[in-house]
Amino acid sequence: QVHLVESGGGLVQAGGSLRLSCATSGLTFITNAMGWFRQAPGKDRVFVAADAWRGSDTYYADSVKGRFFISRDNVRETAYLQMNDLKPEDTAVYYCASDPFGTGSVTEDQYDYWGQGTQVTVSS
Repeated sequence: QVHLVESGGGLVQAGGSLRLSCATSGLTFITNAMGWFRQAPGKDRVFVAADAWRGSDTYYADSVKGRFFISRDNVRETAYLQMNDLKPEDTAVYYCASDPFGTGSVTEDQYDYWGQGTQVTVSS
């Protein structure tokens, strides 16, 4: 049984940082790409960041490029999203997801397992 569990969300002031974690179990983590998406209140869920299974290729939404960084620990089977210089518009529920194709994708349909989400709130 596959599980993805996000943690690390919370309330932070604008300009602050948070690191989200996505602990996985039950999947072949090393060959899965991992993605992060977010959903703000009243809006659709959108792509934030992804990496290819080798970890060398990373992809970011324009809105977070240069501020957010995706990484992984293949031993701990955990993905991370380091978020710096947070802005109020980053407020959302953040979800991690696994991509069995291993390439990383900006679209949701390539991801097969999702976490439950973690709330990030950025105050101005």
